[in-house]
Amino acid sequence: MSLFRDDLQALLNGPLHPWLAHVAPQLASWQQQPHGDFKRWQRVLAQLPALKSDTYQLGDTVSVGNIEQASDSQRAQLQGLLKQLMPWRKGPFELFGLHIDTEWRSDWKWQRIAPHLGDLSGQQVLDVGCGSGYHLWRMLESGADHAWGIDPGELFLTQFQAIRSYMPAAIAKRAHFFPLGVEHLPTQNNFDTVFSMGVLYHRRSPIDFLYQLRHQLKRGGQLVLETIISEGDEHHVFMPGERYAKMRNVWYLPSTGALSHWLKRCGFSEIELLDVSTTTTDEQRRTPWMENESLADFIDPNRPNLTIEGYAAPRRAVFRARRA
Repeated sequence: MSLFRDDLQALLNGPLHPWLAHVAPQLASWQQQPHGDFKRWQRVLAQLPALKSDTYQLGDTVSVGNIEQASDSQRAQLQGLLKQLMPWRKGPFELFGLHIDTEWRSDWKWQRIAPHLGDLSGQQVLDVGCGSGYHLWRMLESGADHAWGIDPGELFLTQFQAIRSYMPAAIAKRAHFFPLGVEHLPTQNNFDTVFSMGVLYHRRSPIDFLYQLRHQLKRGGQLVLETIISEGDEHHVFMPGERYAKMRNVWYLPSTGALSHWLKRCGFSEIELLDVSTTTTDEQRRTPWMENESLADFIDPNRPNLTIEGYAAPRRAVFRARRA
């Protein structure tokens, strides 16, 4: 369990200590059957150059150090190793002058959300489906006491570990990542704020998922939910065919009215639609750090308002609600 020693210690010493008895066995079970490439990714981590800096920014580009604090050869070594952890999907990041231009401009999503969050000071915050952990750092910037991320992706875990390994200790010890799904967590209502961004449409049972999110919140705690939506009235829910924008695991795309209704039925109140935006190829795109297909490949080149399958192109909504 040494991989998660500091995170489990933070659980033990903090208000989430009831989690420990449940999460520790889950992590022990996970470590017995890691992804086939996980050991290779961990060897990459072990080879990262030993660079230190007290300079960091948790702004739009999450950064550590500056260009003067690493030699050209160290920066080249850093780049070569971090490229072995591709694809980098959520960011951007910068380490000692090395810019990691991720597929998603995740800072744009945060800019749409942040004005509506209120004060996160002193809060225990959970990000369900956190990817590389970019938004965990933004949550700390917004005042969260500890930001906890869960995502079953071992590559995302390794990317998070790489960034955290360079963060000053005072910041690093407040950000945590467990390679678990929300279904693996105890239902103990521990969090002040729960984020779920870009996950709901991947769930075969979105109603069960909303209940799982609710179970993580304290009474009166806030949920921030971002997902792909469809057009229609409060009864409209669209289920695509085998693929949507080339993704196989897209199940239900509700209208904003339907999603508001779902949230109410699942025990949320004070439901607010904060933002609706169309995803563009400036926000999600191929980069030198993500060389696979991206949004431009998923959209009909002759009809940019449609996916390659002929469905409406992705539009995303952000909701805020409170656990009643």
